[in-house]
Amino acid sequence: MSLLAAILLASTAGGVLSVLLATVALRMKAEWVPVMVSYSIGALLGAAFLEILPHALEHADNMEALSGTVLGGILGFFILEKLVLWRHCHTEHCEAHGASAFAPPPQHDHGRSGLMITVGDTVHNFVDGVMIAAAFLVDFKLGVVTAFAIAAHEVPQELGDFLILLHSGYSKTQAILLNLLSSLAMLVGALLGYFLLAELQWALPYMLAIAASGMIYVAVADLIPGLHKRVELIHTGQQALLIGLGIFTVWSAGTLAHEWMHG
Repeated sequence: MSLLAAILLASTAGGVLSVLLATVALRMKAEWVPVMVSYSIGALLGAAFLEILPHALEHADNMEALSGTVLGGILGFFILEKLVLWRHCHTEHCEAHGASAFAPPPQHDHGRSGLMITVGDTVHNFVDGVMIAAAFLVDFKLGVVTAFAIAAHEVPQELGDFLILLHSGYSKTQAILLNLLSSLAMLVGALLGYFLLAELQWALPYMLAIAASGMIYVAVADLIPGLHKRVELIHTGQQALLIGLGIFTVWSAGTLAHEWMHG
């Protein structure tokens, strides 16, 4: 399989699979949502610290510039989130923060929040596609792990997207189609990333640093705070185990990919 074919397959499968899994998750019991979130936190952190940053450091000429890129990336994602590009609203108590995946949606808002989430997710998916392409251009194994981690965190996010679209008055079929169309932006980002970054090899470590900062930010700023709503010891233990399982899965995927490539 050529590198371009692998990038296109990973970006297409990641976007479509996350939407399909999110539609299945709509039928799950409420207790499964924290499970999905906890696991995706581990997958994101594992990919960032065990795979992406080590590869970025390996190919970087200036460690200080690379570290500054990670810090700048975290700040950048904070600003993007404030501008409602990566989240569904800009207030503390809005549809995205108050919606329940397993309760009937309230009176819809005539499509306002649905349009907002569709635009924001399209940008999000485009950036994810560029990240996947950058990872594959550095190392095939890294590309596989990065695509997996992105797909893992997309599932709970896509679930939230469906809720916002339903709240805006869209039908389930319309919500699925809009999310699938939005996921195509990942394919566009992967294509542009492949053709542009192939000529800009010096930029690859910094693209990986930005990818890692995005994963760290999403895990720490967006997903982990929601887990603190359950402070009981048993739930804390379950969350820690699932985060560890997500990290272990990423490590295992990287190890298997390495053996498959060199076996």
